[in-house]
Amino acid sequence: MRAPARLALYGLILVAVFAAAGFTANAVISEDTVQAWVEETPEGHGAGHGEEDMNSGGHEGHEADTSSLGLGLATGGYQLTSVNAPTGTGGEGELAFAVTDPEGNQVTDFELDHEQEMHLIVVRADGQHFAHVHPERNQDGLWSIPWQWEAAGTYRVFADFVPTDNGEGMTLSTTVQVTGDYEPAPVAQAAQTTVEGFDVVVEGDLVAGSASELTFTITRDGQPVTTLEPYLGAFGHLVALRDGDLAYLHVHPHGDTPRAGQTSGPEIVFEATAPTPGRYLLYLDFQIGGDVHTAPLVIDTAGNDGDGPSTGDEHDQDDHEEGTGDDH
Repeated sequence: MRAPARLALYGLILVAVFAAAGFTANAVISEDTVQAWVEETPEGHGAGHGEEDMNSGGHEGHEADTSSLGLGLATGGYQLTSVNAPTGTGGEGELAFAVTDPEGNQVTDFELDHEQEMHLIVVRADGQHFAHVHPERNQDGLWSIPWQWEAAGTYRVFADFVPTDNGEGMTLSTTVQVTGDYEPAPVAQAAQTTVEGFDVVVEGDLVAGSASELTFTITRDGQPVTTLEPYLGAFGHLVALRDGDLAYLHVHPHGDTPRAGQTSGPEIVFEATAPTPGRYLLYLDFQIGGDVHTAPLVIDTAGNDGDGPSTGDEHDQDDHEEGTGDDH
């Protein structure tokens, strides 16, 4: 056989081999698994887990994407330090952290935002064990609060604040691993729930990519609740997180800032923007009789059945089932 013919035949054989290999790989390795591998790379996922300094260069595009959804460790030169907290369940301790400025100094001046200088949001990767608290700051810029973990697992810790010298609201986050036996709780769509005797229902179409109105109605024993009290500068405070990676959505209550002593209800209206189609976890804080209640709900974006492509850390729930790690 002439050399050109042999080369052509050899080329055809290589094409066939690579085609078969590609087919086999796709048959054995699912697209979701490949996507999970991609997301584990520093560019795709690691920075949100505190594994690299996003100000070290080379990831400016990623910083812009993650910081806007609260998944970045740093943005605009501001960075969240390591979070010190108990390593396991059961023991009382302290959760502490600080924010550093573009020069590397701990920030000590913050503006009031929703009546607080710092909003600390802590939630496990599966959406359980949500907490919205307000730590105290010392003169050196160290924020701290007494802390005890209820259950093992991987937790995302969000710091929501406005530095005075910048004047722009920021949300930075990192993850903390709590050792112990991990018992995941699957997230199911739930547009209504009952918390401490109060029935809470959310209505409205959450539309990906555009602002959407969500109306929460609170009743008790079938009767509308009209004694909602101001809490954090409104008659309710809403945290919305994307199921999977827990991307942080900024939501805004409708209406004027309530006056002291004013009451309202049974409806609270918010405006939220979902960045992508999918399932979203909602946590509504409302105050009645001086007590703050938190109602967890779950809704899907309009036209989405909740089974769409993953946007985040489902693999975290599997990877950390044993509840071991060294994020501290």
